[in-house]
Amino acid sequence: MADQSDQRRFDAWEHRHRTTGTSELIPAATVVVMRDGPSGLELLMLRKNSKVAFGGMWVFPGGRIDDGDAVVDTEGNPDELATAAAAAAREATEEASVVVDPGSLVWFSHWVPPPITPKRFSTFFFASRLATDAVVAIDDGEITEHQWLRPAEAIERRDAGEVELAPPTWMTLKLLTGWECVDEALAGLAEMQPMFYETHIGRSNDGPVAMWDGDAGYADSDPEVPGARHRLTMGQDGYSFEHTAS
Repeated sequence: MADQSDQRRFDAWEHRHRTTGTSELIPAATVVVMRDGPSGLELLMLRKNSKVAFGGMWVFPGGRIDDGDAVVDTEGNPDELATAAAAAAREATEEASVVVDPGSLVWFSHWVPPPITPKRFSTFFFASRLATDAVVAIDDGEITEHQWLRPAEAIERRDAGEVELAPPTWMTLKLLTGWECVDEALAGLAEMQPMFYETHIGRSNDGPVAMWDGDAGYADSDPEVPGARHRLTMGQDGYSFEHTAS
């Protein structure tokens, strides 16, 4: 049986999409702020106010890109990546009072939500190190709580029903379980080719399934199509990631 909160959200999105169509994409950026804790790599995670987009979910600092974030190159042309980095840094300050240098951010992925999502944030994902003297202070408006969590711990807490995570957040946590400290994580992310995920979502007996390019069911949003797998199944007993060649 599917996780009921995921299933209800999926049903509501599906109904809205049938009646109103596909939402426009909203440019956005987020930053994974890292520190070395007593047990290894820790990430700053924030809980969204239940009354805003992705309400109640635990996320990384981030939000939409504003006009004031715009950066131009030496020839006066818009610099999309630098603009996104500026937005991510601004959001970290506004939501958690954390100052990060936009020029130091490591871009490692970009996410586009499925067409059925009511608010479709097309989001750059960056990573950064927490300044040694930084003190986190949430805004108590859009953000209601914060915690420093190890990537594996956050995944375990989601499976225990203690926190709620969107697929891009879960996938980022899964990626970061491969490193034990900030230096390793930033070096590893910097060496990667940034990954692009345009999510399609379908329904299975085990729960909603987020699929990405390379999955046999991706084109038709049909998780039952046999073949290669590149997906996250959001079941009651936990999220299950599959990435196979055939």
